[in-house]
Amino acid sequence: MTVIEFQNLPNAQQSQKSTLPHLGLVCITSDKQVRFRTMTRTRYLKLSLSDRKIALSELYRHNLQRLHDALSFCEQNQIQLYRMSSALFPLSDLEDEIGANILETMSADLATIGQRANALSIRMVLHPDQYVVLSSDSPEVVQASINNLAGHARIFDLLGLPRSPWSLMNIHGGKSQRPEQLVKVISELPENIKSRLTLENDEYAYSADEILAVCQQASVPMVFDAHHHICHENLDSYDHPSVASMFYAARETWTNPDWQLVHISNGEQAFNDRKHSDLITDMPNVYHQAPWIEVEAKRKEEAIAHLRSWWLMKNNCT
Repeated sequence: MTVIEFQNLPNAQQSQKSTLPHLGLVCITSDKQVRFRTMTRTRYLKLSLSDRKIALSELYRHNLQRLHDALSFCEQNQIQLYRMSSALFPLSDLEDEIGANILETMSADLATIGQRANALSIRMVLHPDQYVVLSSDSPEVVQASINNLAGHARIFDLLGLPRSPWSLMNIHGGKSQRPEQLVKVISELPENIKSRLTLENDEYAYSADEILAVCQQASVPMVFDAHHHICHENLDSYDHPSVASMFYAARETWTNPDWQLVHISNGEQAFNDRKHSDLITDMPNVYHQAPWIEVEAKRKEEAIAHLRSWWLMKNNCT
C-alpha cells in the first residue's frame, strides 16, 4: 500500500465543512416503502413470446411507479442522492429485445421521471451487478458485461440523465492483476457508457492504489470506499493516514470535484468485518470534505437519519 502525500493535506484535514454532505439512499428503503419487483431468467424463458411481453410490460409499469415513489420518498426526507436498482427493468438486455422494445414505448414516462429528478435536484446513480467484469479473461464475459452496461446506459438516456459522472454507473475492477485489460476495454466503450463510468476499489481484487492507477490511465473518476480500503489493507482505523490520502487522490480524478462520490459502511461484527452493519457509527474524519456519500448500511433510511443527526450534533452544522 502506498501512502500518497499531499502538501496541503494537513490544512485540508483541519478544514471541516460546516454543512452536511449529501447522504445517498441505496436502492430500497428498510420499511418497504420503496420496493421493486423482479423476474428470473429461468421463469421468463418458460413463457411464450406473447406472455413474455405481457409479463414484462406489467412488471416495468409497476417498477416505474415505484421509481416515482422512490423520488417522492427522497423529496420527503431531504435526500438528494439516490442509487437506482440495477434490476429496475430486468431482462431488458436479452437478445429477444422484448424488454428493450417495451422500454421504448415507455420513453415518455421515463423522461418524465428524469425531469422530475432534475426538478427535485435529486442525483440518480447506479451500481451495475457483480457480473460486470470488464477485465475478464473470457471475451464472452467481457462482451456480456459491455452489453449489460449498454442496457443501463440506454435506460439513463431514456430518463434524460446527462452523459457525465453526475449520473454515474459505478463498477469494480473485476479480475485482479488485469489493469491493462481494464484500461483497454474502457477506452473502447461507447460514449454513453464511458462518459458515465466510475471505478471503485474493493476488498479483494483491486486496492485503492491499484484502482486509482486504472482511473488515471483510463480518464474515469474513482469512487473511494473507505471500508473496502481498511478491509483490503487490514487497518484498524478510518483515520489511518492512507484513508485521507486516497480520498484526496480520488478527488483529483474528478473533473468537477463538487461531484465526487464516496461510499461509507461499517463492519457488522468487527471493524474489519466485510458484512455491513445496520447503522453507521464510525466515519473517516476526512469525509467532512466529501460532497456526496452513499450510505451502505442495512437499515437504509434509518442509517441516513441516524448519521445526519450524529453529524449535526457533532459538528453543530446548519
